[in-house]
Amino acid sequence: MDFKNTPKIDQVGLVERADRFKTRSIKKESKIQGLKLALNMIDLTTLEGKDTSGKVKQLCYKAMHPDHSLNVPTVAAVCVYPNYVAIAKSALGNSKVNVAAVATAFPSGNSNLKVKLEDTRMAVDAGADEIDMVISRGKFHEGEYQFVFDEIAAIKEACGKARLKVILETGELGTADNVRRASDIAIHAGADFIKTSTGKISPAATMPVTLLMLEAIRDHYLKTGKMVGMKPAGGISDAKTALHYLVMLRETLGQDWMSNRWFRFGASRLTNDILMQLKKQESGIYQSGDYFSKD
Repeated sequence: MDFKNTPKIDQVGLVERADRFKTRSIKKESKIQGLKLALNMIDLTTLEGKDTSGKVKQLCYKAMHPDHSLNVPTVAAVCVYPNYVAIAKSALGNSKVNVAAVATAFPSGNSNLKVKLEDTRMAVDAGADEIDMVISRGKFHEGEYQFVFDEIAAIKEACGKARLKVILETGELGTADNVRRASDIAIHAGADFIKTSTGKISPAATMPVTLLMLEAIRDHYLKTGKMVGMKPAGGISDAKTALHYLVMLRETLGQDWMSNRWFRFGASRLTNDILMQLKKQESGIYQSGDYFSKD
């Protein structure tokens, strides 16, 4: 495929289309269902230099038991560095919560392929169900699109049975045309998910960028019949915004994508706001964030 001739994007039209999803009215029962679905789509994440085994275990407990006083589902996955995969896997036991690991010299992606493959295999061998890799943005900006494609394909092969999420780091790509091009490269190279951001730079996920990536997924599906997942990550911290994303997902890709198999939120802070909103729906009282664990 010639990745130099990908579709040109109307930036103004893209923003206008994304803004329309914010106008949808969601009533009480639908809102509760939407909030629970959003909670079940979260990748609860800790990716800090000060991470400890204890913090990872605590995060795993919260992933399985977001709130004991509410009838709510688990989150989708716990996302950690590769050296914490075994700890997370053990802590999660037989739960349905997956373990995701960042790899490939996260978050910069600046390393050689040998190191990236070793990083990926280490996480998979430790039990990771999912790998979140970052593309080589420097090579992308140099126009070496085949290099980016080949690297993703090699990491996909190293994943084995683990599902691969490919992080584009859209805030560093510069233009909507570049985001579309990077999305197409990742999809054609075998990504199971495409993901906006590492969460380490700003801007991270936005509705227009996520819509653009959803449209790339839709176009690929219409041509091939193959479903690809989507993960907006970073900057989504409140339940109202999460519901807007779900409306956009439903109206762009349809009901088949409305599960955590095909859509994720990379937004740990979102968890507590969803729980606070669900408490309010149940009791009519809006509780303080101090009543919820800080991750």
